[in-house]
Amino acid sequence: MIYDHIMNICKYLCHQKPERSFFYKEKQFPVCSRCTGIVIGAAAGFVLASLTQPNLIFVLGFIPLIIDGTTQYYGLRTSNNTLRFVTGLLCGFSIPFVVFKTESVILNYF
Repeated sequence: MIYDHIMNICKYLCHQKPERSFFYKEKQFPVCSRCTGIVIGAAAGFVLASLTQPNLIFVLGFIPLIIDGTTQYYGLRTSNNTLRFVTGLLCGFSIPFVVFKTESVILNYF
């Protein structure tokens, strides 16, 4: 029952394609493998970004996801759930650093 509600809410956030999702005990994750990586990476990134000085080097985590998604979209190669998860994890980890860096730039400007 709760699982169905979570799946229904998450369908607005993710495509939820079964072939691109992880399963646990025969239940599909509410988001695909890439989105799962983004969520886990962002959570870890927010913890680290709040404890350290924002650093632009972490923005590079977006690059693997862009390459993976673009080459897959144009049919240059086929990705897999492990690669989607890892690229999502790197991208998600980068998001808090971009947010904190942008915030500090804006605050220092004013």
